[in-house]
Amino acid sequence: MKTLLWPLGLAALLLCPTVASAQPTATEQIRLTLEQAQQLAATRSPELSSAQHEVDATSGGVRQAGAWRNPELTATVEDMRSATRTTTATVGIPLELGGKRAARVTAAERVRDVASAQLANARAKVRAQVTERYFALVVAQDRVDLANDSAALAAKASDVVAKRVEAGKVSPVDATRAKVDAANAQLELAQARAELHTARQALSALWGDSQPRFNEVDGTSASVPSSPPLADLIGNIDSAPALRASRLEIDSRKAVVDVERSKATPDVVVSVGAKRDKELGLTQAVVGISVPLPLFDRNQGAVHEASKRADKARDEYEAARVQLVTELDQAATQLSTAQAALSLLRDSVLPAAQQAYDASTTGFEAGKFGFLDVIDAQRSLLQARSRYLNTLAAAYQASSTIDRLVGR
Repeated sequence: MKTLLWPLGLAALLLCPTVASAQPTATEQIRLTLEQAQQLAATRSPELSSAQHEVDATSGGVRQAGAWRNPELTATVEDMRSATRTTTATVGIPLELGGKRAARVTAAERVRDVASAQLANARAKVRAQVTERYFALVVAQDRVDLANDSAALAAKASDVVAKRVEAGKVSPVDATRAKVDAANAQLELAQARAELHTARQALSALWGDSQPRFNEVDGTSASVPSSPPLADLIGNIDSAPALRASRLEIDSRKAVVDVERSKATPDVVVSVGAKRDKELGLTQAVVGISVPLPLFDRNQGAVHEASKRADKARDEYEAARVQLVTELDQAATQLSTAQAALSLLRDSVLPAAQQAYDASTTGFEAGKFGFLDVIDAQRSLLQARSRYLNTLAAAYQASSTIDRLVGR
């Protein structure tokens, strides 16, 4: 029952604004899963909220683009003397010609499409950032564990050497070296803890928390990431959120060209009203029409500007596609290299280093090996474990980059 209620309690703690303002006490141990981190970012990310507001704003732009132009009321008075005054009142009804309204609506809809695509791209980016920072935190936690093991090994070696110095079996110089190694291990542990704190802050910042409200992340799901073949990724690259937004930007710029071209057709204003002549005691109907003469301004400059911006959007799309393929190739290569290195480290290097360290430690305690042999074996083991963590972090980073690029 506790297992079932625990995720609900964590969600309530992190999602409820009144409870979330309180930091967990020292006795609370809150472990965050990847799914919970993704949910928090999806619902509370400032970047996603900003992109959503932009989509909402463009919806207002579509509604405004479809609005009809307001009529105009005009009143004129001739002769200020009451007996001979003539008053004319007309209502001017503008009639848009050349498909201006339809062109405006289409352009506004294309802007809304671009905003929606950018929102999808932002979601893919945030998902990838959460995954990358989550597993960076997993690696940081493992580095702290590694630094703790290193400090424990160094302290144990220092105690063993101190006992052998007292027994007169080794030189006091070895004791000094062991103390130096133990001090360096403590410094590395402090640095690993600082990096862990930074990684926790970087993850929680994705959903707007300046200070983490969790203690650790669940690293049990941490495994070597995989990815489809590069050919499959490139084959589906046109559906990537970033490219879709860039492609829709071309349509948006083309729609703006149509809007500017429609402005070359002058609008007509039809006026209807009445004229009251007090001297004659007559009221007469008044009908008029107003048509601008496009002798000088036919909106040529705006059409040229919009056309060139459409050309620019096409060039930007091609450049974005080339850049995306390049980044995808680099990330896939990095992931493949990391996968091969992790396999070698896990299957060969780490077992051999552990075996060498165990043998040297046993031999040193039995008086068969010197202290330097133990130190060398210990350093080799720690370097191998550290390299494994660094390679695992590189694999997670490459995998997250691929997810962001293709929108997985």
